[in-house]
Amino acid sequence: MKKIIIIMMMFFALSLSLFSAERLKRGLKNLPNILILTTGGTIAGKGASETGSGYTAGQLSGDDLIAAVPELETIANIKVEEISNVPSQNMSIDIWLKLAKRINEALEEYDCDGIVITHGTDTMEETAYFLNLTVHSDKPVVLTGSMRPSTSISADGNLNLYNAVACAGYEDSYDRGVLVLLNDKIYTARNVTKTNTTNVETFQNLNGGPVGYVHFGEISYYYLTEKRHTVDSEFDTEALNELPRIEIIYGYADSGSLFVDAAIEAQVDGIIYASVGDGNAPSETLESLQEAAEKGIKIVVSSRTGSGIVCRDAEYDFEQYDFISADNLSPQQARILLMLALVKSDNISVIQEYFYTY
Repeated sequence: MKKIIIIMMMFFALSLSLFSAERLKRGLKNLPNILILTTGGTIAGKGASETGSGYTAGQLSGDDLIAAVPELETIANIKVEEISNVPSQNMSIDIWLKLAKRINEALEEYDCDGIVITHGTDTMEETAYFLNLTVHSDKPVVLTGSMRPSTSISADGNLNLYNAVACAGYEDSYDRGVLVLLNDKIYTARNVTKTNTTNVETFQNLNGGPVGYVHFGEISYYYLTEKRHTVDSEFDTEALNELPRIEIIYGYADSGSLFVDAAIEAQVDGIIYASVGDGNAPSETLESLQEAAEKGIKIVVSSRTGSGIVCRDAEYDFEQYDFISADNLSPQQARILLMLALVKSDNISVIQEYFYTY
């Protein structure tokens, strides 16, 4: 019996040695396997001048991006796939669905340890939150991009990409939901927003701060999110080819009913109202929103302020109007949650609970 055990141990050691040798032979080393999915954006942009502000997004391929950061091969085994090559103002639901399905497929593979998505910054927070609700894996998914094109003086894309790959391959990045990493800071998808048109410090959590920091590939985490995400999410895109139509209407002084009436006429499925202050709306706008609710259009009230919770009973009672509070989600992120929520239910109480949960 003892001889059998020794023989089995020797066989196991030999197999492990051969496996490791094969990995080294294939150039895989003992590094995490990271899939980079490219979608375009400024990080893939090129300009005619190193100092000018004008450039065209989405000009570089995924291979171009990787070639510009040869140090990546020291921290991960990289594969690259192009999902799209567009400026992020042209990001679409079709691309979101394609991206979510590809990520879920890839993360089911044993040899995929994490995913990095290169993306334009204009709508990065929307894509990130959509994936936070529709990716069903605890493996790391990290979005990154840049505020300056690749041809600019002090372009930020290369270091952001390096740090994002390091983050996706870091074992403590598991089960944190989808992450956004730029300018040495790591944010959760639910809580991040773009706050400046051109500054590299543009991404912020206006209700808190970053959950972690990165210094040339060295990751440090300090906080966890309390909201449900990824593996615990009940939203599934596998069978979806389209989503309900949700429009955002911006509140302002003396706004009237024009845009709400147009949304009613267009037979939208839902309206996100970016309210003034804590859920407030001018009287004429409020009456029009109530009419929309009576016609079956779901009304979610967010705020244009950028931070804070929308209370259901501040200056008027949401129950009276059948309105839903966005909690502290931005209007653009509330739109995403309502689209997915309406696939599951049209019950106002159920949808309100989604906004408290996610």
